[in-house]
Amino acid sequence: MLSLAQKPSFSPARELGFALHDVARLLRTYSDQRARELGTTRAQWAVLSRLQRCEGVKQNELAEALDLAPITIGRMIDKLTAAGLVERRDDATDRRAHRLYLTEKAAPALVNLGALAEDLMGRALAGVDETTTRAMHDGLKIIKANLKNELNSGA
Repeated sequence: MLSLAQKPSFSPARELGFALHDVARLLRTYSDQRARELGTTRAQWAVLSRLQRCEGVKQNELAEALDLAPITIGRMIDKLTAAGLVERRDDATDRRAHRLYLTEKAAPALVNLGALAEDLMGRALAGVDETTTRAMHDGLKIIKANLKNELNSGA
């Protein structure tokens, strides 16, 4: 049995796993805090940002991309629609589905959220050069692809 004074040694891969978890948690917490400055939530910010990148998606596709339950995304879209930032349009090929689009009213909010994102990530990445940032991004894309492969293979 290990005493508290003995620190186990973990592989660099495991240490990276711990670091990724800690950074993701802190980034979520900091993003929540900063989103409140603009009177929104991190979740709403994520929906608006994702729609900015892929307007016209179906609600279920958006839920999957954001790893949210369909009921949760439905409620968020309801709120964003009521605020006049998002609109549902009928899908031409599926009468049961709606496609999601940003409204003109969303444009200023997205400008503000974009500036906030740049500031937030600038602070988070302070002291990390662009080459390292690109290398970390490339590595994370590989990790993401590996995990998706594992999940899809039923491993």
